[in-house]
Amino acid sequence: MNQKKHLSEVYSRHHEQGGRYGYLFCHGQRGPYIREWIGKGKRVLDLGCRDGKLTEYFAEGNTVVGADIDPEALERIRSRLGIEALWLDLNTEWPFAEGAFDAIVSCEILEHIFFLPQVLDGISRSLRKGGLFIGSVPNAFRLRNRWKFFWGEEFDRDPTHVRFFSYSKLSRMLSARFQQVEIIPIQGKVAPFIPVTPSLPNRLARLFAKDFLWRANNS
Repeated sequence: MNQKKHLSEVYSRHHEQGGRYGYLFCHGQRGPYIREWIGKGKRVLDLGCRDGKLTEYFAEGNTVVGADIDPEALERIRSRLGIEALWLDLNTEWPFAEGAFDAIVSCEILEHIFFLPQVLDGISRSLRKGGLFIGSVPNAFRLRNRWKFFWGEEFDRDPTHVRFFSYSKLSRMLSARFQQVEIIPIQGKVAPFIPVTPSLPNRLARLFAKDFLWRANNS
């Protein structure tokens, strides 16, 4: 419990000082995808829900359970969306039953997890057969970050990140446990006036994208 409380304080301070309450990474570009993929009438688990800025895209018409390590964020999502929200350390706790959810959302979370194989096992176990695993991670190896590394600069300044993902690493990890994996490069710019969009060739988009969004089926 002491370790969980300490981690909770770390993230609460990180969210408060970093202005992350009310903030949505990639400015909501992931939301419409996730809403369409989930649909309506589903039971959904949102891991790392924070204060619900992304959750609100798919909460209406679904039964959503949120989970986060930050108690302040949980109070905010309960107040805003009225959903069940659990205080959890995903590194050590997994209270969810087998086959309990139609979809599990894990956006900007896996890069924070120390014991990732155990969490992925829990996700697979708690999804019904054929259920959707949806998530996103920062593209740590986009060209902009490679240039920073080349010049000896820190390419990732978030002190809570403990893992870094490339497109190929993410693809291998998901394909080892799930089926029909689709990864979409999100946001970023190829040049000042050329944003990353679905119309770009995938190999070009993944080199410049800020984020990778995916969906995968639980076999």
